[in-house]
Amino acid sequence: QVQLVESGGGLVQPGGSLRLSCVASGSISSIYRTGWYRGEQRELVATISSGDITRYADSVKGRFTISRDNAKSTVYLQMTSLKPEDTAVYYCNAERTVLGIARPPSWGQGTQVTVSS
Repeated sequence: QVQLVESGGGLVQPGGSLRLSCVASGSISSIYRTGWYRGEQRELVATISSGDITRYADSVKGRFTISRDNAKSTVYLQMTSLKPEDTAVYYCNAERTVLGIARPPSWGQGTQVTVSS
């Protein structure tokens, strides 16, 4: 099992910045990809693999950056040039394998990001 705890959300004005954090605990060695998703539909925002391959939604390319600190078991989402349409609950997700077999992904509880003047 993997537990994920997000933090860093809040209210920010358009054009502002926020950094979200996702701390993982438990069987973190089984994680091969971690990502950020948003909204009720869990729209993909960005992912980063164990090999540091990153992927971004077109809507956030050039504005958001995903990174990780293995020593802290933490994945970050640096968000800049925020727009009102970025308003959503942001969820951290971890995809895992055990003995080469995919396991159900783990999700955090979410953190609210509101972009408004």
